[in-house]
Amino acid sequence: MTATTPAEPPPYPHCGRGAGTEDPVGCRGHRVPHPRPDGGEAADAALHGACLAHLDGSDRDTYLASLRPGSNMDHRGTTFDPALLAGLLDAVRDPADQRPRFGAVRFGRATFEGDAAFGTAAFKGRAAFDGATFTGRALFNSAVFGSEARFRGATFEGDAWFDGTTFESETRFDRAAFGGDALFLRATFEGDAVFDEAVLGAGTGFHRATFRACAGFDGATFKDVALFVRAAFEGDAWFDGAAFEGGAGFNSATFKGRARFDGTTFQDGASFDRAAFESASSVGPLACRGTLSLAEAVFSAAVTLEIAASRVDCHRTRWASTASLRLRHAVIDLSDAVLEFPVSVTAHDPEFLTTRGCPLDESGLHQAPVRGESLHGVDAAHLVLTNLNLAECRFSGTVHLDQLRMEGRCPFPLPNPQGIHWRRGLPVRHTQRLLLAEEQHWRHSMPRSDPGWLPAPPGADIVEPPALAALYRALRKSHEDSRNEPGAADFYYGEMEMRRADPTIAPAERGLLNLYWALSGYGLRAARAIAWLLAAMTATVLLMTGFGLPDSPARPYPRGAGVIGKQNPQLRADFPDRFTTARAQKAADVVINSVIFRSSGQSLTTAGRYTEMASRFAEPALLTLALLAIRGRLKR
Repeated sequence: MTATTPAEPPPYPHCGRGAGTEDPVGCRGHRVPHPRPDGGEAADAALHGACLAHLDGSDRDTYLASLRPGSNMDHRGTTFDPALLAGLLDAVRDPADQRPRFGAVRFGRATFEGDAAFGTAAFKGRAAFDGATFTGRALFNSAVFGSEARFRGATFEGDAWFDGTTFESETRFDRAAFGGDALFLRATFEGDAVFDEAVLGAGTGFHRATFRACAGFDGATFKDVALFVRAAFEGDAWFDGAAFEGGAGFNSATFKGRARFDGTTFQDGASFDRAAFESASSVGPLACRGTLSLAEAVFSAAVTLEIAASRVDCHRTRWASTASLRLRHAVIDLSDAVLEFPVSVTAHDPEFLTTRGCPLDESGLHQAPVRGESLHGVDAAHLVLTNLNLAECRFSGTVHLDQLRMEGRCPFPLPNPQGIHWRRGLPVRHTQRLLLAEEQHWRHSMPRSDPGWLPAPPGADIVEPPALAALYRALRKSHEDSRNEPGAADFYYGEMEMRRADPTIAPAERGLLNLYWALSGYGLRAARAIAWLLAAMTATVLLMTGFGLPDSPARPYPRGAGVIGKQNPQLRADFPDRFTTARAQKAADVVINSVIFRSSGQSLTTAGRYTEMASRFAEPALLTLALLAIRGRLKR
């Protein structure tokens, strides 16, 4: 239909009542036809000079009496008050079931004042409401539209109820404006349902609605909560560029065709809980300022999801085929998700582009790295994480954690307590290493814990050291399999720390672990081992200089003594006089040879020989630990 301005007459015979200087056109209602003498369709007869609203009482009664159930009619531009509409509905009411039955009707640019109670009306022909205005509620409860239903550009200033309505052919609400509730509860759309660029106001409900063909909401604006609970999309569902300014609920909805949300924005949360995507190959890119929930949703086909959101909830989500999740800014919870095929979760650095090449509107989203929250109950054998921040991710309860693949940069938390802390009068400094969020929670829960450890989130259990050791062991194997030796070394350190903290470990074993930790940080802290090596070498040099080197050389025993060998050399100088440069050089020579497990050939006292034996055992071991620690950091 061609749009008209107030100064232009409509493209059909119109009433013209009230025309004047300010409004030369007057009433734009379609003139009512005279009834035909033979009882044929009134639309084929000559026309009255007025529309139905301005028709004289007797002529109006005559016209309404000429109508039959299934009659065609054209009342474009007419203003209907509740009484006039009720009279029209009574005129076409079927005596058999008291249901109003229309043929092809044209209500384009008509105005319905008050409630438009079409009730259970049946429209067997084309129902055209394009440009109509409903100032009250539009009630089409259980109405049936048998052919094309056109509400293009219609304005519903009040509530519009289409509860149980059946649209048997194409239905068009594109560019329609709903000021009140737009309720299509249990409605059935047999043909295409087009709501492109529509504005849906106070509340939108498509509960249990069935879309047999394509459902188009491209560019639609949902001003308040929009609910598609248990809706069935048997064809394609198009929400490209749609804007949900309130909450959106697609709980238990079924998408049998494509589910297009290209450039869709959700100002509040969006819930797809228990939704079923049977053949959707891509969802998004879409933006959600709140939580996008896919809890218990099912994806039956290979799918790519591109989501920019504050949080993505994939609790108990099931992927029955391969899937790729590309995320921006989001915290993702994968707890108890079911992965039957490989699923990759990737932090997508470049901004998303829609199919039209436009950047996705991510305004209102906090710029943050993609973070994992929980992998509890997930079979990690099918999971690949790429560039996810795992500083707060919980791994307890993960199945096949040793087979988890982590690619790119997946940072783990570092010890939060910085610097030196005093514990029981002793200085303590936490070395920088990769650790699990569960260890931070456990350390925070300990009495007299150092400040800086993060507390467990509400509802999360505290994981004890034996279980933490198993988690570290699995992650160590995962890093070793991917040839990430430095990362594996950090997780080995965490495993040993948890073993050392395990109260069920035997005291002797805990003592060995404490010694291993103190000497070299479990063979992973080169600086600690080198410090002990230098301290041991210094102590050996001092002992050798003071007690191990003799002043007199060893001499043979007298022949009559009956002893083969040489007499022990003796120390003759006073203690302070033994610390000379020459003796220090000889002691250093003995120590250096001991480090590489060689004999220096020096003549030693009894104390010197025992000191040398001890150094030849301890110092090479400390050197080996230092070399192993360096190798663990450099090996790839």
